[in-house]
Amino acid sequence: MSPLLFNIYIDELTSLSDADDILLLTSSVTALQNIFHQCELELKYLDMAVNPKKTHCIRIGPRCSANCANISTCEGRAISWVCEVRYLGIFIICSRHFKCTLDNAKCSFYSAVNGILDKLLNIASEDVILQIIASKCMPVLLYGLEAFALTKTDLQSLDFTVNRVAYS
Repeated sequence: MSPLLFNIYIDELTSLSDADDILLLTSSVTALQNIFHQCELELKYLDMAVNPKKTHCIRIGPRCSANCANISTCEGRAISWVCEVRYLGIFIICSRHFKCTLDNAKCSFYSAVNGILDKLLNIASEDVILQIIASKCMPVLLYGLEAFALTKTDLQSLDFTVNRVAYS
């Protein structure tokens, strides 16, 4: 049943847009290699291909830092193992538990705030600037946070980031 459901999903995906963000989750490296090959074959059937330069593997779990076998394409090209991977704007990091990093979101938030301040600081009132920051920059900071459970440290970091802008 799984290959059939995968085919339906991929078919729907390809009719809507380019399928350039696919996430494969497995419980072992061997299972990952197998499902990766199946995915490659389905994509080939749809006249699509995997780009090995843009494809990465990341380990999450108790053995996240252990060395393991390379994953390869059907043609034998190696897929690199990385410590951090971007998936739909979220940066997932290698860890014992599923974990994302907020560093990139905070940098993007500060860049967006600085862009607004550069253009409006001497023109608009403080209230207008704060409203624009809230409507245009906060989504940059908060994008995708529902993808993972925030720790108390994460919440404090987000709070500090927002307060640093609001009180400066």
